[in-house]
This record gives sequence, C-alpha cells and structure tokens, in this order.
Amino acid sequence: MRALQRLIQGRVLLLTICAAGIGGTFQFGYNLSIINAPTLHIQEFINETWWVRTGQPLPDHLVLLVWSLIVSLYPLGGLFGALLAGPLAVMLGRKKSLLVNNIFVVAAATLFGFSRRAGSFEMIVLGRLLMGVSAGLSMNVQPMYLGESAPKELRGAVAMTPAIFAALGIVIGQVVGLRELLGDPGAWPLLLASCLVPGVLQLASLPLLPESPRYLLIDRGDTEACLAALQRLRGSADVAGELAELEEERAACEGQRARRPWELFQDRGLRRQVTSLVVLASALELCGNDSVYVYASSVFREAGIPEGKVQYAVLGTGSCELLAACLSCVLIERVGRRVLLIGGYSLMACWGSIFTVALCLRSSFSWMPYLAMSCVFAFILSFGIGPAGVTGILAAELFDQKARPAAYMVGGALVWTLLFLVGLGFPFLKEGLSHFLYMPFLGVCVWGAICTGFFLPETKGKTFLEISEELHRLNFSRQSQGPEWTGPEVILSTEL
Repeated sequence: MRALQRLIQGRVLLLTICAAGIGGTFQFGYNLSIINAPTLHIQEFINETWWVRTGQPLPDHLVLLVWSLIVSLYPLGGLFGALLAGPLAVMLGRKKSLLVNNIFVVAAATLFGFSRRAGSFEMIVLGRLLMGVSAGLSMNVQPMYLGESAPKELRGAVAMTPAIFAALGIVIGQVVGLRELLGDPGAWPLLLASCLVPGVLQLASLPLLPESPRYLLIDRGDTEACLAALQRLRGSADVAGELAELEEERAACEGQRARRPWELFQDRGLRRQVTSLVVLASALELCGNDSVYVYASSVFREAGIPEGKVQYAVLGTGSCELLAACLSCVLIERVGRRVLLIGGYSLMACWGSIFTVALCLRSSFSWMPYLAMSCVFAFILSFGIGPAGVTGILAAELFDQKARPAAYMVGGALVWTLLFLVGLGFPFLKEGLSHFLYMPFLGVCVWGAICTGFFLPETKGKTFLEISEELHRLNFSRQSQGPEWTGPEVILSTEL
C-alpha cells in the first residue's frame, strides 16, 4: 500500500507507465489475441482471393499453409524487433525508440485496413510481420525504460506493469473479437487494423513525458536533463539522494562502450546473470502456458458449457491472467522476486500434473472435466503471479548499464525464437503425446524453480550498484582473489 501511495504521488511516473504500456506490451497481448477470432473469415478470404485471380479454388492444405504463415510471421517479426531494440535504445534513447516503433504499427494497420479492398492476402502477411517487429522492439525497450525510471523501492512493482499491460491487451483483444463487436465476418479488416488506436494514444502522450534519468546522465552525460527528469518523475520527493547514487555509479565507471550480445557469454563476471537470463527466458516460453490455452475451449465444452458461451469462458482465462499480474505487482516488493518465481513454477508443476491426470481420466469420471477446468484457471493464475512478469525484470536488474541493452537483445531473441518454434512444433507434439502433452512442460517448470533457487539472487530493495557488487562476489566466490570490483561499466558510445 505504501508503494501504491508513492506511485500516486509521482503522477508523472504513473502516466509514464501508462503511456509506455499502451503502445508497448499492450500491443503484444492485443495482437496475439485478436488473430484468433477471424481465423475462418481470413481463410475464406484467402480462398476467395485465389479464386478471383486464377479461377480455381486454393487447395485446403495451401490455405492452411498461408494461414500458418500469417500466424508464425508474428513471432518471427518479434525476433527481428528484439535484435533491433538494443541499438535503437542506445542511439535514440528509451523514449524515442518507443515512439519510432509506432512507424511499424501505422504501416501494419494500413495494410490490414485495405487488404480486402485490394484483394491481397499478402498485405495481411506483411502486416503481421511488421506488428511482430513492433512487439519485439517494444517488449524489450519498455521494461528497460520503466526499470531505469523507477525508484529502487518501486522498481519491482513498476517493472511488473508490462505483464499487466500484456494481460490487459489479451483481455481487450478477446472482448473486441466477440461476435457482437468486431468478430463479425465482415469486420475482420477493421479488427486487425484496430491496433492503430493504442499506437495513436502513445504518440499523443509519451512525447510529453520525461526520458529515463539513468540514460540521460550515464549515457548522455546530461546532468541538468537528468535532474529535471527526476524531479518530474518523483513529484514532491527529494531527489538529491537518488541523484547522488546515479553520480556515484557514473563516477565508478568511465570510458566503457556498450557490450555486444556475444560478449556477455565470454565474460566470467556475467556468468550467473547470463545463466539466469537464458534459463528463465527459455522456461517462460516452454512452461506450457500456451498449451493450457489451447486445451481451454475443449475442456470448457466437456464441462457442459454451451457452445455459444465457450468464448465467454475463454475470456475468463485472459481475465484470470490479468488479475494474477495485478496481484503480483502488489506482492513483488513484499515477498521478492525469488519467492514469486519459485512459487509460480512449483504451483504450475503441481496444477499441470493434476491437469494431465484429469485429461487422461475425463471419460471415466463425470466430474473430471470440472477438475480440468479448475486446473486451467489455477495454472494461469500461477503463471501470472510469478513467471509472466518477474522474468521481464531480470535483464534490467541483473545487468549493468553497459550490458543491459545487449542482455535485452539476448533475452528477447531467445523468447521470440522459442515462441516461433513452439508454435511450429506444437501441433505435432499434441498429436504425438495426446493427453500426456504436458509432461515435457512439467519438467521445464520444475527446472525453472530449481535454477531460480540455485542461481538467482534476491534484488528486492537494492540499488543497481548493490546488485552488481553482489553478483560480482557470487561470480568469483570460488576464487581466493577475484578481480577487484570497480563498479558497473557505462555506455559512452552507440556501438553494439
């Protein structure tokens, strides 16, 4: 509650969170969600377009191939965006990178809106690729921007807001895609083009808000701009102590350039950070949350929910993740990052095991579908409370200023690559394992909890300097004399 009061007092920080989120991870969740409603309508459009061009219908397997391309190009674009995020964040700054990112949104919305009139399903394919680039870029830059703008006692709660906006985007996308709204067969171009609305809101609001103070001082060397940004973000609070901490960090490291992504793997002093980032970013995509969403509709039908009401039950799953993300935002500064991650993955493993048993026995007992339905909601709640939001904080807190953009590039590229591969291989995995589909994901959840316990230090309430010093000590704990700690290094060039 005290953290919430601090956040309200710093109204500019609250507005910054909203402006960055509406055009950031909200777009990711929204575009991930809205593509489900018009699936059949777009497939019909693909077939009709081919008929007009050639006088022959497109074979079903080729229609499915084009549709798979439309779906899979979104994470592929996200991979390109993640690789673009680091250089842009260094060259343009965090805020300007988010603003420039809306170029992709405007272009994609234009392609979506005019695709049916132009009779071109290729415009949809290109639009999805561009929206993927936008999502990949914003999902890396937004948590970097917010993590550097928040005070240390609020950093965890503020860094959780990208997960809240992503969940909110999923829910709003599910609502807008209902048949009563834009889920109508003739409204799908408008549904896809509606991604322009969050982009316009960000373009109208974010220019009025300050840049990251840490970027202004350490990367740009502009003390006056940093002080002005701090005063706006903190409201009436005294910023002298925080400015002194930033100056100390700046003075502790002089003349260093930005790290390149591959250099993170070569530095012994970053071994624990890189291990934590790679393992937990992989676990985020391989934990089975998507598989639970896939099974949700069939589980709800078997539980006796009428076919016409299943879409509303599925809407409840998105609302469940949103509720969990909000709860995690409140808990993170009370219980810490490690507890939420270990608890989240452990609970997911528990619910996943029960879910697998329920799927195997659902034809044997009349109440098994209801147990499976309960596990769906419990699993999503566990995912939202822990891994969904906390994982995004890791690159901001575990890496210093010179390595942070490269760390976001590595983590983002890994997440989007795995999202693409999971989407590509999931149908075959489902067909091969049937009711035991979740067993590989169960092992990932257990592994995520174990690795968090062994490798991830607690960062709650610590400054970036304190975190860097502790990690340095842990990385060289087995050496009698490790390299002397000189503080985190600083970016004074745009090279990546």
